Amino acid sequence: MQSTCVWTSTSLEPLHDTMQLSGEASADVAVIGGGITGLSTAIHLAEAGVSVALLEAGEIPSGGSGRSVGLVNAGMWIPPDDILEALGPENGERANSVLGEAPAEVFKLIDRYAIDCQDTRTGTLHLAHNGRGEQELERRYQQFSQRGAPVELLEGEDCQRRIGTQRIRRALLDRRAGTLNPTAYTRGLARAARQAGAHLYTHSPADGIERVGESWRVATPHGSLRAPQLVIATNAYSEDHWNQVRDVFFRGHFYQVASAPLPDDIAGDILPERQGAWDTRMVLSSMRRDAEGRLILGSLGRGETKPEAFLRCWADRIQRHYFPQLGQVDWECTWTGQVGFTPDHTLRLFEPAPGILAAAGYNGRGITTGTVVGKGFARYLTHGDDSSLPLPVRRATPLRAKPLWSKAYESGFTLYHAGQCLRIVA
Repeated sequence: MQSTCVWTSTSLEPLHDTMQLSGEASADVAVIGGGITGLSTAIHLAEAGVSVALLEAGEIPSGGSGRSVGLVNAGMWIPPDDILEALGPENGERANSVLGEAPAEVFKLIDRYAIDCQDTRTGTLHLAHNGRGEQELERRYQQFSQRGAPVELLEGEDCQRRIGTQRIRRALLDRRAGTLNPTAYTRGLARAARQAGAHLYTHSPADGIERVGESWRVATPHGSLRAPQLVIATNAYSEDHWNQVRDVFFRGHFYQVASAPLPDDIAGDILPERQGAWDTRMVLSSMRRDAEGRLILGSLGRGETKPEAFLRCWADRIQRHYFPQLGQVDWECTWTGQVGFTPDHTLRLFEPAPGILAAAGYNGRGITTGTVVGKGFARYLTHGDDSSLPLPVRRATPLRAKPLWSKAYESGFTLYHAGQCLRIVA
């Protein structure tokens, strides 16, 4: 298996004509981070006629925006009533409403800028792996249905036909959702931002920020960028000591393994409508097929720290459990991305200092959340109105015992996967 992200090799060519920031530059708004949140912010600001410059430490994308499963999901990780419990009735329903419409915002951007990202719009499937999972999906179905969401509870033969497995008896289909190639989507956003008039600087990591008069000055290795307003959109890749975003979440990981392309006469019955799916396991397994027919499996944890034999064993175990009709599968490549987690599974939108906006803690819902947060940040910066954001902008409380959260999650993921490989966990 190659250690490479399949989305990179199946996307359009990268942006060859971006440049490194050299010397002094200025803009109305500076954005740090060339992922989905930063690029969505830049697009919507530039469309509004605002001068905006974006700094990215590597290529676009080089972080989690191009390494995810590619699910265009509605809502947060937790179901609607749990969101109300975590955020309160007013903010909870606001988050449910804004994020419930988030897939539509993604697809609007794709259509407006003709982004070629192999997107599908046939929904996503949440799979009940046991009886307890079936009860959980029933709970989610009732909550989504009460809010008018186009969801459907699939059962029996219809359920098994949509997935291509005899192992699942119940699944929740969310028709608002879909899939895409996340690298291609992010590169498409970058092209759209430039088309709208934004300035993008790659290989220009932010070394620090300081207040200079009425502006913020962002230092890079070969220059600096000044702007009265600053957006920090680094999320799970917030590592520098000056970056206060790293204080409000703990870092996790998600790894994936992709097969060689599988022709339809072998794998055509697996997710035939190309929905992306994930199950209700304690440590979930994700599964989807890409535009070239690859089977892509994923789960929580650090894949790059595990031996190849471990990853192969895990992938074989999941594939043979759900899709034994495939026989022996040739696993082509593997990669890992970082995830910004929060203890309550809700995001953070905050102002670390006057004139600075930041977002973090998407909990694995970065494609849709990042897109709508970027649009909402642009509205807030131009009109002082945060109503289009999933939550009000406020001050954030630093997370206590961050290293313990990360270590506990990773240890639990590793033990669970080891149990799957040893057939202790079904």
